[in-house]
Order: sequence, then C-alpha cells, then structure tokens
Amino acid sequence: MDIEKLLPHRKPFLFVDEIVEATQERIVGTKTFTPDEFFFPGHFPGYPVVPGVILVETMAQVGGAGMAKLGVLENKIFFFATADKVKFRKQVKPNDTVRIEVTNIRVSSRMLRQSGRVLLGDEVAAEAEWMCLVGDAT
Repeated sequence: MDIEKLLPHRKPFLFVDEIVEATQERIVGTKTFTPDEFFFPGHFPGYPVVPGVILVETMAQVGGAGMAKLGVLENKIFFFATADKVKFRKQVKPNDTVRIEVTNIRVSSRMLRQSGRVLLGDEVAAEAEWMCLVGDAT
C-alpha cells in the first residue's frame, strides 16, 4: 500500500518506506536514509548521521501508518504529545536501511501510546515510548 495513503506527511518529512507487518499488537516498517536527505548537509558536515529526533519521528510515523493500515486512524490525524524513555545507541548513516518495530501500549479514539525500536541489522539504534493525540483530519 502507498505510504502517502496512510500518513499525512510528505517529502521531505516522510520517513517510512514500507509497512511490512501491522497487527493490533505490533507494527513493523522500514526506511532507507538516502544520502540526499535534507538534514545530512547540516547535521555534522563531513560526518553525516541521522538526527535522533528524526529517528523518534520515524518510529512514530511507522506506528501511525500501521494503525492507519489497520483502519484504526481512518480520517484521523495524530500529533506528538509526549516522548519518554528515549535512548540512542547506534548511529544511523546515509544509505543505512533500518527496521522499525512498534508495540501498541494503549489505543483509544483520542490517544495512541506506543513504544518502539529502530534496528540497524540486529543492533538497536534508538528506542522510545511516545503518546500521540488523535483528532479529526477534516
């Protein structure tokens, strides 16, 4: 399914390439960070790495896209409310493909609480818990 049908985000702020699994409990997606991403020229010039806040955003986008794929957030839009227990463990660089695993902690018509990990191979690059507020998209 086309990611743009699942999320309101558009380039250059769309950080999901594919949702490979979506269940009520778990969502898995992928993203390849290409060398032409808008943030690389200014984020440590000469030593480009994906900013941590982008990794957290990527996890939340995968979580939201998975919920939309399940029909949970149909005609809804979600906004970050909190980010907790955020940890960065490994740098993600240009041309790296990451696997994002998201767990649904609590889902209601007004909020979405999830946790997730960004994996680079078998290693955790980032992890976090977050909550998004859900509202009408119209």
